[in-house]
Amino acid sequence: MNRNFTGLDLASDGDRSANNESTIDGPGMCTESIVAVSNTAQSLTERPAWKALETHYHAIKDLHLRQLFADDPRRGEYLTAEAAGIYLDYSKNRITGETLRLLLQLAGECDLHAHIDAMFSGGQINSTEQRAALHTALRAPENELIVVDGLDIVPAVHAVLNQMAAFSDQLRSGQWQGYTGKRIRNIINIGIGGSDLGPVMAYEALRHYSLRDMVFRFVSNVDGTDFKEATSDIDPEETLFIICSKTFTTTETLANAHTARKWMLDKLDDVRAVRKHFVAVSTNAEEVSNFGIDPANMFGFWDWVGGRYSMDSAIGLSTMIAIGPENFRAMLAGFHAMDQHFRTAPFDKNLPVLMGLLAIWYNNFFGSQTTAVLPYDQYLKRFPAYLQQLTMESNGKHVTLDGARVNYQTSPVIWGEPGTNGQHSFYQLIHQGTRLIPCDFIGFCQTLNPLDKHHDLLMANLFAQTEALAFGKTMAEVKAEGTPDWLCLHRSFEGNRPTNTLLAERLTPHTFGALVALYEHSVFTQGVIWNIDSFDQWGVELGKALAQRIMQELESPGEPRLTHDSSTNALMRHYGRLKGVPS
Repeated sequence: MNRNFTGLDLASDGDRSANNESTIDGPGMCTESIVAVSNTAQSLTERPAWKALETHYHAIKDLHLRQLFADDPRRGEYLTAEAAGIYLDYSKNRITGETLRLLLQLAGECDLHAHIDAMFSGGQINSTEQRAALHTALRAPENELIVVDGLDIVPAVHAVLNQMAAFSDQLRSGQWQGYTGKRIRNIINIGIGGSDLGPVMAYEALRHYSLRDMVFRFVSNVDGTDFKEATSDIDPEETLFIICSKTFTTTETLANAHTARKWMLDKLDDVRAVRKHFVAVSTNAEEVSNFGIDPANMFGFWDWVGGRYSMDSAIGLSTMIAIGPENFRAMLAGFHAMDQHFRTAPFDKNLPVLMGLLAIWYNNFFGSQTTAVLPYDQYLKRFPAYLQQLTMESNGKHVTLDGARVNYQTSPVIWGEPGTNGQHSFYQLIHQGTRLIPCDFIGFCQTLNPLDKHHDLLMANLFAQTEALAFGKTMAEVKAEGTPDWLCLHRSFEGNRPTNTLLAERLTPHTFGALVALYEHSVFTQGVIWNIDSFDQWGVELGKALAQRIMQELESPGEPRLTHDSSTNALMRHYGRLKGVPS
């Protein structure tokens, strides 16, 4: 085995040019040029690196991590990378130096450099919607220049940030009051998808830094229970709703918004009160105004911000109110630090690239279908749920950028829970089940809440789990402990289960921003390799359209003429009977 991973000759695939110039035109770039840059010339599975990886996989698929570490005891010291305060140990992966070389060669053959440059420079990499995907501009410093269609977009980004900061300060200080003069003590964010998952995850992750004399809640589900439980114990006179909908037409969000409006007016009985108890994150000033919200209290964002990439835009207004503008800007600085690392670091030391390529290795060559994300920090309890949308809505695609059906697996299923809870739930399957499940373990060296020896115990469990998953416990070891022969197989552990370990000093806003950006860019890396559009989400549209049609039928007087399939027709009739509608 070649243990000199960092000394491999990877210059053609892994190193950025010295001046770091983009290899393709950025601003105003057409969709066709993005496609032409990379993957239309050759099917992914026909690429030399892909074919070499297939051969290499068959050569090493049975190689055990015990052997890899025995052959090179210092493996865990250099199969690491670090950036923006995050340390990645990827030594417990089933890879050799040749594996890394071929994965990096694949990145080069798929023109990952060019796609990264196109994203950062405003190319229309969201090809099916003919849009840029410039979420990285949301955290760009004020003096940075990012030109899209001839316009520098950074001043507009910072204008919205300043508007958010001024509003947050008013709320946090008590200067902003409700219609009856009471202080606002309750903030309820109403959104769905990225307009909910991002804000609620960020609030929970950074709760240590939040105001404790304010209540923050999040309503997304159109199920009335979600709204009812969020408002059952609070006073409308002390409540502010943030309605998050780019178009202000999202069905579920608007249903909840109108319910919130009625709930508030039932108590205050004056439509003028809406302006003191509702603000909007949207681009549709006309509909915002029609709802009764003062357009001055509309916080804008742009078509080049996808929902699942929007938590650091005005969608994060609830986060800023909770943690304050200074901490919010520290979070943005963490995002930006990881952005710069992703854009400039050699690929063999680039955290998002390495994690993305390892995901390709297991998904496409080992055939693993899921990935577990296991944060050993209670504040990150919603992080796996957030990553589910980020990953599966981005890369759950079956068509390539050039319109061909893919003939390989794309996105894995993402799931997970905080440690140590998961250890007493599903770790049994990871350790001794029949499926290979790569895992990401996330931990922090300093706790925000020191209690006796709790944190050492927490981290001892993290380290123990990655060791156990990697090396297992052989039949001979179990037998040497005096275990009866009939029980030995039950108590043995195969090991050879791959893990990444991410460590940071503390869970600060800066570190949190860097962590989210790390996963954003890892997802993008995978999408580039698979030659798919990671920024559209057409898969959610069909169900929406059918739901609108079915809603009209459910509300029709009498029994409507149903023209669905026999199952759907029967289900709707059964629903109608039990709901009380005559059959």
